[in-house]
Amino acid sequence: MADSYNLALLIGAALSAIAALLHLAIIAGGPAWYRFFGAGERMATMAEQGKLYPAVLTLGIAAVLAAWAAYALSGAGLLAPLPLLKAGLCVIAAVYLLRGLAIVPLLTVARSKSTPFLVWSSLICLGYGIVHAIGLQQIWSTL
Repeated sequence: MADSYNLALLIGAALSAIAALLHLAIIAGGPAWYRFFGAGERMATMAEQGKLYPAVLTLGIAAVLAAWAAYALSGAGLLAPLPLLKAGLCVIAAVYLLRGLAIVPLLTVARSKSTPFLVWSSLICLGYGIVHAIGLQQIWSTL
């Protein structure tokens, strides 16, 4: 029954899954995609040189994001409870929120080092973290 699922965590799962798929697309897209999505010139150059490091690192990030999507689906009630669900959801929300807020010190101390990518990705992560935190708060007493 859809009414029994936690909507915020369903949205959080979708957001994490989209981010995971985007990371896979970056691998397939190659150096231009690494540059466009802000991975940096070093990563793009390594990808151009055919080095495995960019793909392996990006694949690892995609795997973590996919696992986070599964944890959000579990917390939402769509999947069976995963091991350490409460702790996992707390860590996921905290990582997204901390990544989102990490731009604040940079903007206050070294504004010249901030890039549009850092600002936008921080806002996106902050949004992801808020969605996860809301969902977690809503199911806290049932975990």
